[in-house]
Formats: sequence, C-alpha cells, structure tokens
Amino acid sequence: MKTWKLVSGILSMILFVLVAFQSCAAGMANALEDNGGTSGSIGIFVGILMLAGGIVSVATRKSQKNGGNIALIILFGLAALMGFAGHGNYSDLVIWAFWCLINAVLAVVAMVKAKDNA
Repeated sequence: MKTWKLVSGILSMILFVLVAFQSCAAGMANALEDNGGTSGSIGIFVGILMLAGGIVSVATRKSQKNGGNIALIILFGLAALMGFAGHGNYSDLVIWAFWCLINAVLAVVAMVKAKDNA
C-alpha cells in the first residue's frame, strides 16, 4: 500500500491544478449566467481537499499507525461527498469526486490490512 499512497498522493497533487482551473472556469460561467450555481466554489473546496489528501498520503505512506489512513478517509471522503452533492453545471466534478472516493476506499483497505498484519 506504500506504493499506492505515493502514486495517489502525487496524482492528487497534480490533479489539484486541473480541478482548480476547471473550478475557476465553472465559477466564471456561473457568474456570467447569473444562475445561482455554486459548483465552481464547491470544485475549489474539492481541489483543496484533494491537495491536502495528496500531501497527507505522501507524508504518511510509511507510517505503521492508522492516523494517516483516518485523515485520508476524512479528507477524500469529504471531497467525494461534496463533489457528488454539488456538481451542478460542472459535470467533471463527478469524475474528481469518484477519484476521491477511490482514494477513501483504498485508505479503508489499507487500514484494515494494517490491522490484520498487527
């Protein structure tokens, strides 16, 4: 699971840039259309949570304790929940929310696997 944490952490940090750019574009579209949409703002929050989750994933990849996995479950789980709930006219947010959901589920798997090895 160390390799997964490193790869997913790096990918999450890189994807943050794309999510932030798309969220700014979606927010601009919401403002120009004056439709009251909040998907751009929610996308920024999802991106920030992805960045934080990526940093935690890389920083705790060698840890034997479950604190890092719990933090990953919370960060990526919250990002997935926000992304699925508030995608609105920013349909790519569902893709990023699914990525976060995969990371949260794999953090649960890592936690259970570490519990079995102990």
